[in-house]
Amino acid sequence: MINRQNINIGLFGFGVVGKGLWDVLEQTPGLKANIRRICVKNHDKPRPIDLKYFTFEKDELLFDPGINIIVELIDDSEAAFEIVKVAMSNGKGVVSANKKMIAEHLEELLDLQKKYQVPFLYEAACCASIPIIRNLEEYYDNDLLVSLAGIVNGSTNYILSKTAEDKISYEEALMLAQQKGYAESNPALDVEGYDAKYKLTILLAHAFGITAEPEQIYNLGIQRLGPMELRIAAEKSYKVKLIAQACRLSDNKVAAFVMPQLVNEKSLFFSVNDVFNGVQTETSFADKQFFMGKGAGAFPTASAVLSDISALTYDYRYEYKKMAQQSSCLSNDFLIDVFVRYNNTGDVPSSDFISVTEKYKSLEGNYIVGKIHFEKLINSDWAKNPDISILLTSATVPQTVELSV
Repeated sequence: MINRQNINIGLFGFGVVGKGLWDVLEQTPGLKANIRRICVKNHDKPRPIDLKYFTFEKDELLFDPGINIIVELIDDSEAAFEIVKVAMSNGKGVVSANKKMIAEHLEELLDLQKKYQVPFLYEAACCASIPIIRNLEEYYDNDLLVSLAGIVNGSTNYILSKTAEDKISYEEALMLAQQKGYAESNPALDVEGYDAKYKLTILLAHAFGITAEPEQIYNLGIQRLGPMELRIAAEKSYKVKLIAQACRLSDNKVAAFVMPQLVNEKSLFFSVNDVFNGVQTETSFADKQFFMGKGAGAFPTASAVLSDISALTYDYRYEYKKMAQQSSCLSNDFLIDVFVRYNNTGDVPSSDFISVTEKYKSLEGNYIVGKIHFEKLINSDWAKNPDISILLTSATVPQTVELSV
């Protein structure tokens, strides 16, 4: 029988997820973990639990020898990194849900774990209730992963679900998401695809052994969507989904990007609606598998944090096995199929495409459907135009190509 160690937690942040963690710990008496101290920054905010647990001094947690685990649940990514760095240097294990902090400092965090020999777990940083990181680490250890794709942002999925179900505009759906608290007053992090990109950066390390900078991954969000493409999608019984994906190419190269995509009813993503997340993996031997669960909210996210805390009672830590097994790198040398909508004040040259299957012009707007080299797309001036909408039309694993000069 394995003896589980007792966990004394120093908690940073007591917002929606922090309060959710307190509640789920209260309902999990079998877990040998308790919150010893909570650090917050707002002196005036009323607290729903006894004030004896709270402090405004971070060092009271970071240097308390009675605290062996720091749980970091704050919004500020740079402040979060400083907390994690000090905690690790003091020999404390860390659990975090801060995807921006982890993505931007992944290599440094790997070095800190190795230097101080402490665990650092962050399941809640990617898909809330879906245990995708642990599965990539353990289940897909030996089965060669071909691709990973997912709806990993609940806010954008809610917005896109409302445009499809209620036939409302993107702007109306965004306003509704803000009213319900699913999107911030400044929703750029979600709707422009940055949140999904940070999560994909993290998943790449566990799926393909790649430590990438977020800037290396192309992200295009849903903020450019207009009535024309939403109407066409509805007429053809498609839905638009923001999907983060990584696909193995040849020679240990991997394609990775975040883009809106047209999906039909044959796609498992078609039925992932509201604030739910969905992740599909494909391997050489096990074929395709699909994970689905709530990607936002107090309890779904807190449940992932709780799972990491539970794992630490068994002294679990990530081994980053793929980094030792293979040497992969990102590449933009592949083809994709796209739908591009543009207005009459701009132009999208057909010559930029490898092939064009459809081209349409009208007073309402214009569009072109075809196959294009990804490097050409992301470097073209027209693709940077905020009035031009670009959607993937195929989820086929891209193939590398030889470019003619």
